[in-house]
Amino acid sequence: MLVVLPEAAGQRLDQYLAAQLDVSRARVQELIRDNKIRLGDGPAKSSVKLRGGERIVVQGPAERPPLRAMPEAIPLEILYEDDDLAIINKPAGMMVHAGAGGTDDQRNRGTLVNALLHHFRALSAVGGETRPGIVHRLDKETSGLIVVAKNDEAHRKLAEQFACRVVKKKYLALVHGSTKKDQGTISASISRDRIRRTRMTTRQAGGREAVSHYRVLRRLETPYGKFTLVEVKIDTGRTHQIRVHLASLGNPVAGDTLYGAPAQIKLASSRRTFPAKPAISLARNFLHSAELELMHPRSGEKLTFTASLPEELQAFIAALEAIVHA
Repeated sequence: MLVVLPEAAGQRLDQYLAAQLDVSRARVQELIRDNKIRLGDGPAKSSVKLRGGERIVVQGPAERPPLRAMPEAIPLEILYEDDDLAIINKPAGMMVHAGAGGTDDQRNRGTLVNALLHHFRALSAVGGETRPGIVHRLDKETSGLIVVAKNDEAHRKLAEQFACRVVKKKYLALVHGSTKKDQGTISASISRDRIRRTRMTTRQAGGREAVSHYRVLRRLETPYGKFTLVEVKIDTGRTHQIRVHLASLGNPVAGDTLYGAPAQIKLASSRRTFPAKPAISLARNFLHSAELELMHPRSGEKLTFTASLPEELQAFIAALEAIVHA
């Protein structure tokens, strides 16, 4: 039980408890939503202003219980495997490792790690108990190639290759609009958006260096407007890097509503006299890790892997380009 100090008068309950329990305000608010915190004789509200002298009872652990990665029988497309590493073609919609959620079960189901623990007897432990084998990651809604380390020595050597930019990664992205140049380099530091914490941004000082190189593969003139298919190579691997960099050009990745792409793509204004063609949408980001080149951590041999565009992305391009009939 806590007794609110007089000098805390005027503070919000969640703000006060976050400081007293040394946890985030989000965690305090979660405990309140779960009725694990009582103020006086009744339930608590995050926004209530304290007067001083109130009794607060916390009925659950302030810290979240640690995550435990568990094997789960999830199908995987394994492109290559030996004693040191495996190359996986990850589908969109699959998180690489467990994230935040209401319960341990919710946070730790359906991830790549769960699937890896089921398919492989041994994985590296360098990344910790919740990230066995994970050397790098892809966003949940990004598909394509990811390398997995099966022992600690392979993990350390692969991680060094990533750090020294030996690993070459090539992505395919379809963006809204027509890029101004046929190719270019985006060198803009990336940091977390101070207002929208789920977003990253290039518009704040003090971010981490990020470099992306893009090349136009195809320009699409469709009934739904202009789109550009680009190949992107990255020198760095910052959170949401390709998505943020392309959006900074004014060309957000199709399907990426977090960075400005529309949820529903409507016919271009010049085509709207044809009612037979409805708006279309893409339930994932049009971003795919298509090529991965690295040195084998044991033999030093150069390995190159490719993964073609998933069927749903090919179908989306076909839907964009379908002829409009009167």
